[in-house]
Amino acid sequence: MTRFWLIRHGEPAEEARHRCYGSLDAGLSETGRAQMAQVAEYLKGEPVAAIYTSPRSRALESARILGAVAPCCIEIVEDLREIDFGDFEGLAYDEIAARYPDLYRQWMETPTEVRFPNGESFSAMRGRVLRAFDTIQREWEGQTVAIVSHGGVNRVVLARALQMPDNSIFRLAQDYAAINLLELVDGLPSIQLLNRRSDARPMTHGL
Repeated sequence: MTRFWLIRHGEPAEEARHRCYGSLDAGLSETGRAQMAQVAEYLKGEPVAAIYTSPRSRALESARILGAVAPCCIEIVEDLREIDFGDFEGLAYDEIAARYPDLYRQWMETPTEVRFPNGESFSAMRGRVLRAFDTIQREWEGQTVAIVSHGGVNRVVLARALQMPDNSIFRLAQDYAAINLLELVDGLPSIQLLNRRSDARPMTHGL
């Protein structure tokens, strides 16, 4: 059995609040650091063999907090980054709606079918994320790995495990510092934990 702890970064710093951010490189807020300390406490004692992280500061900082209680290597994987929103990056949502009304409407109605101007499409992001995940899976078969990244990245991996169509992935909630557990038994996926919030009541391991 191979086990993956899929963890979303903690709450980002103020400059990212209420704005569109994917490639925007904000770090964690004080709340975000506290959330990740709770995640680290929750996972203390887990036999984590490696921690992989997105290169974005909010994910890398989160991974380093986790690494304080999981003494193993932390490896940055470029393909685990969040989708690049291109010209939308850093803009408030009402600004996007005013500047790009047709594209904004399409984004709200069919989010996985939009290609962001000077950015990525969902299908491009999905492809790179799954390639990265499959590489990690092959390297650590039979062991436990933590992947610290983003809501979009987690949804891509979880949706494939559930055989969900792309247009349904936002039914998977991914809060800041969300914890998910995906197990692969003889290659067959089983989601044992989904979107556990860092401030939720503690649960026992061995799910």
